Amino acid sequence: MRIIIFLCLLFFLNDISGQPPAHNLKITPLTGEFYVFTTFNLYKDKLFPANGMYLVTDDGVVMFDTPWDTTQFQPLLDSIKTRHNKNVILCLATHFHEDRTGGLQYYAQKGIKTYTTRQTDELSKRRNMKRAEFLIDKDTVFKAGQYTFQTYFPGPGHAPDNIIIWFEKEKVLYGGCLIKSADDRDLGNLSDANVKEYAITLEKVKAKCRKPKYIIPGHGNWINTSSLEHSLQMAQQLRAKN
Repeated sequence: MRIIIFLCLLFFLNDISGQPPAHNLKITPLTGEFYVFTTFNLYKDKLFPANGMYLVTDDGVVMFDTPWDTTQFQPLLDSIKTRHNKNVILCLATHFHEDRTGGLQYYAQKGIKTYTTRQTDELSKRRNMKRAEFLIDKDTVFKAGQYTFQTYFPGPGHAPDNIIIWFEKEKVLYGGCLIKSADDRDLGNLSDANVKEYAITLEKVKAKCRKPKYIIPGHGNWINTSSLEHSLQMAQQLRAKN
């Protein structure tokens, strides 16, 4: 009887907390008002993590990429509201793959402004992926509350349309799937990759984003900031083989 009561209490506490089960959605503080959210999906028959990021500003919350797990679109919004008492006002996806764009339509229906580049939108339309409400035609500076950030398209790499997000003042580089974790042993999914240009593209990121203090890859560990250099080395090795 005590076990049943304990389980009921545990379920109740989880329900009122606004937090989904830990194995479905993980939110980790990065620095200041930056947070990394991680969801999971199957890749090569294994459960694989995907990272997104959000930033809490005076005007509301800005989200970079959407959850890979479609069941976590709303729980992420609920978790953000519970933690910060703020709503998400903008969501920007960094390329057309499902682990970045999957929630765009859902969030647009919630009144959140969703953005991609025009190139991403063209690929999303062609591949029947979710599309954003608003499009950007070139590298763009956004201002949200007290923060300013820039989108930057350095060239093709992981995908033809991959962009990065750079916070110059805070030295936060959100690399998306263009940048791999320092723990990775290869460049991952290359189905839409440009093997010849990948290393050149990463060199441009290095030149643009000087001395980043934090680098968030699309998948895996972000603690080690050698991820950009590590990704570049793997891209150079891959180019030499082809």
